[in-house]
Amino acid sequence: MKLTILGLGTMTGAILTGAIEAGAVRAEDVRATTRSAASAERARGRHPGVEVLAAEEDPQANVRAVEGADVVLLGVKPKDMAATAAEVAQALPEAATVVSVAAGVRAETLAAALREGQPLVRTMPNTPLTVGSGVVGVAPAAGVTDAQAEAVEALFAGSGLVVRVAEEQLAAVVAAAGSAPAYVFLLAEAIARHAEELGLDRSDAEAMAAATVKGAGLMLQRGIREGDQTAEDLRRGVMSPGGTTEQAIRTFQEGGFERLVADAMDAAARRDEEMGREFAG
Repeated sequence: MKLTILGLGTMTGAILTGAIEAGAVRAEDVRATTRSAASAERARGRHPGVEVLAAEEDPQANVRAVEGADVVLLGVKPKDMAATAAEVAQALPEAATVVSVAAGVRAETLAAALREGQPLVRTMPNTPLTVGSGVVGVAPAAGVTDAQAEAVEALFAGSGLVVRVAEEQLAAVVAAAGSAPAYVFLLAEAIARHAEELGLDRSDAEAMAAATVKGAGLMLQRGIREGDQTAEDLRRGVMSPGGTTEQAIRTFQEGGFERLVADAMDAAARRDEEMGREFAG
């Protein structure tokens, strides 16, 4: 596979690292672009063997980078997605699959910037991809072959869980995975802050919260993988009748915790849809 990444940053860099380590692509078959010469130099250090071009040094860097590509990953900011797609449209090989990693930019918006019939896949990754434990929803547009979709999925498989969805489900992926790490961080932040108020040292409280989130996540992954325990099963397993955890969970539920989570997820999904209209012009 010949891979091009337009906008090699933290997220796309993590995707690249996972893809190389998983054998989905070789470093010498990757070409990438950055804005500045300095960032290009740093990227070359992080990804040995990858050809990195800087727009600061070559205004045609993006156009040159897509020549001969099988897959082109658009890693620029959402507001720049359509313009970048239009910039490289005529240089793209007809069979090259264009992949978006941005929330809120609809396939139809990108398709309008590309040549008619250009294979297009929208994805929604989350930030834990940067530590090899992410989630990504993959939504192939009409006309994308199974082989093309599978090639895109292989790029992400080295960095986390890959789930194929329809484009209309991506707003739900944003709510359930794309934005969700921040929900977990907020909970950990609240636990650590109040643990300090209860008398623990701040550093100990933060370390406990982080380790608890990690441990609970690993238990849940194992339960789902082995098919014998759901999140509800695990929660109930911690709740001894009349014990401390039962009292804590009852307080959460009486305070409307589940409704608040649903409201937050609905807000994220609505914002994704609003962004889609905004970027469509």
